[in-house]
Amino acid sequence: MPPAARLSIRFGSSPLIMTAVVIAVAFAPGTPIPLLWLSMAAAIGLTAVALLERLLPYKQQWQESDADWPADVVHAVVNLAVLHAAVLTLVWLRGVVDWPGLYWPSDWPFVAQVFLAGLPLDISLYAMHRLSHRHEFLWRLHSIHHSSHRLYWLNGERRHPLHAAVMAGPGLLVLGLLGAPTLVVGGWFAILAVHLAFQHANLDYRVGPFRHVLGVAQLHRWHHRQRYEDAQVNFGEFWLVWDRLFGTFSDPKEPLGPIGIEGDPVPHAYAQQMVYPFLSPPKQSHQNLPATHRI
Repeated sequence: MPPAARLSIRFGSSPLIMTAVVIAVAFAPGTPIPLLWLSMAAAIGLTAVALLERLLPYKQQWQESDADWPADVVHAVVNLAVLHAAVLTLVWLRGVVDWPGLYWPSDWPFVAQVFLAGLPLDISLYAMHRLSHRHEFLWRLHSIHHSSHRLYWLNGERRHPLHAAVMAGPGLLVLGLLGAPTLVVGGWFAILAVHLAFQHANLDYRVGPFRHVLGVAQLHRWHHRQRYEDAQVNFGEFWLVWDRLFGTFSDPKEPLGPIGIEGDPVPHAYAQQMVYPFLSPPKQSHQNLPATHRI
């Protein structure tokens, strides 16, 4: 690949694609079927990240499919379907429940409302993410996301559906109480889906100083380090502001090292991963949190 093309992908891919997704989201209210428009915008963004990985990988060995790939595909299909179902459920609830909400700035520009909705959701994701590294049952749910030995665009959706609900639930409750419109929430989820693909992408991209405030792959990879104690950093999903505020931000300079979970306790098949959190762990196992991290 010509050096100019490499530089264009490295420094231009994330800002250009994310900006394009945000612009597409901004047009959603004026389209005939807004939720379908948002789904298409997210799908195009995800496809772009997947293709760019093939052109400029961060690690060549992460390009090779492994035993987790079939489960990762199912995770993505199921979780994206659940996400769409959740948005459609919100549409239905707003139609049958007469709840005007405490206050929502509906006169703001649509994109401004979308990013406003992202704040309580992102705080919820950060808080529940940190709890998931402290509470043993939540960790077993969350460990499925951490168990992969490589990072690539599909890892963003490698989550137990129950844990995805636990992570987003408090934020969605707040938005429901405030009266956030369903399309606004759907717009944020479309942006977040593409961001999560970038966050876990096997793509050698850079965002310069913005890495200090955005949860991009350059820093999020450190959250997936194999040694449990080393992975207690950079919990933020979209924003790293919460990591800054609560002392979990890290920008290491040493080599990344292996990722995954020590002992490789999580099964590789999707069905087994769904029941894994509910099985009693052996008394002596890496499946348990270190005693200092239990509550």
